[in-house]
Amino acid sequence: MTAVTLIRSHSLYAGAPYAYAATAPADARLVFLAGACPLNEDGSTAGRGDIAAQAAKCIENLRTALADAGARIEDVVSTRVLVASSDRADLGTAWEVVRTAFGEHDAPSTLLGVTVLGYEGQLVEVEAVAAVRD
Repeated sequence: MTAVTLIRSHSLYAGAPYAYAATAPADARLVFLAGACPLNEDGSTAGRGDIAAQAAKCIENLRTALADAGARIEDVVSTRVLVASSDRADLGTAWEVVRTAFGEHDAPSTLLGVTVLGYEGQLVEVEAVAAVRD
């Protein structure tokens, strides 16, 4: 059972595809993950030029980092999705991949268009914080 409680505000826009807030109990261990990048095991950038493919690789790597920390997607308290683009359609493409991966666990999230990301050819990065009861 997850330690995270998603909070849906009835005072804010009801059509948002994510919870507006989340809480974790005082006895939960917080896991702060570095931004998951679309990197293959050899360090090369996956899905060059393909935002959806890069977002999927970021989620795959995020799941691995979560598992290594004893957590899973349902333990995520919040995310930040960064897309190296000023085109809202590109942001939407990345968001749909991330949103689908999280399914019903629609943790609070921020979606940002940025100028550039750290790795050559990188278009997407996904940051997360999780809470786990050991």
